Amino acid sequence: MVGARAFNVGRRLRALTKQHPICKNHTAALVINERISRECCGMIVIADNDRETVALLSEALRRFGYEVLAVESAEEALRAALENRPDLVFVETNLPGTSGYTVCRALKDRYGPSLPVFFVSRERTEPFDRVAGLLLGADDYLVKPFDPGEVVARVRRFVAPPDARTGSEEEQAWNLTRREQEVLDLVARGHTDADISQRLQIAPKTVGTHVQRILVKLRVHSRAQAVAAVYLAAPQAIKPER
Repeated sequence: MVGARAFNVGRRLRALTKQHPICKNHTAALVINERISRECCGMIVIADNDRETVALLSEALRRFGYEVLAVESAEEALRAALENRPDLVFVETNLPGTSGYTVCRALKDRYGPSLPVFFVSRERTEPFDRVAGLLLGADDYLVKPFDPGEVVARVRRFVAPPDARTGSEEEQAWNLTRREQEVLDLVARGHTDADISQRLQIAPKTVGTHVQRILVKLRVHSRAQAVAAVYLAAPQAIKPER
């Protein structure tokens, strides 16, 4: 069951980093369900004249099965969104001519809160810039350069794949034991092996063994990729701190 459903990270992430060197320093993985990636998960418009960012973002989204339409101006973004309602829109704040803020406001006036709009920016990166963007109606605000895996995780909060499984189904697909699930919960919340050893009253070496088994079952190569897999596929599976 694990072989048929588990996530395959390494090959897709290596392919992306070869094409886009900006990704090489990021730790979060592009965790991809092979069946979902072959189906259209929704249409996304990217309004940005930064070609490197557009290429990186488009590649990440397409690998997850999203259809992408990239434009370079506010006018093109509005025309595309009004002609064919997208499922989500990325807007650079500093577009030539009309600003991204105007695009966001126009889309929200037309479609209301049902259309998610994400701001992206390389220049407006201060906390007050992000706060202003959110107050203007944006659903998220991303500062360049960003991690492609994180972006897709944020997108999936608003535009989920049509056949996304529940957390319990993912846990069954991973086939984790109860103890492995407890260890994964703590890893996902940022605890060290020493913390986990103390909390679960098991030896640190045993914690390391559980972590290695978890990586194998999730078909990932690092703790960061394991955490990304959980939060992308089944965030509800992470139990809150007591």
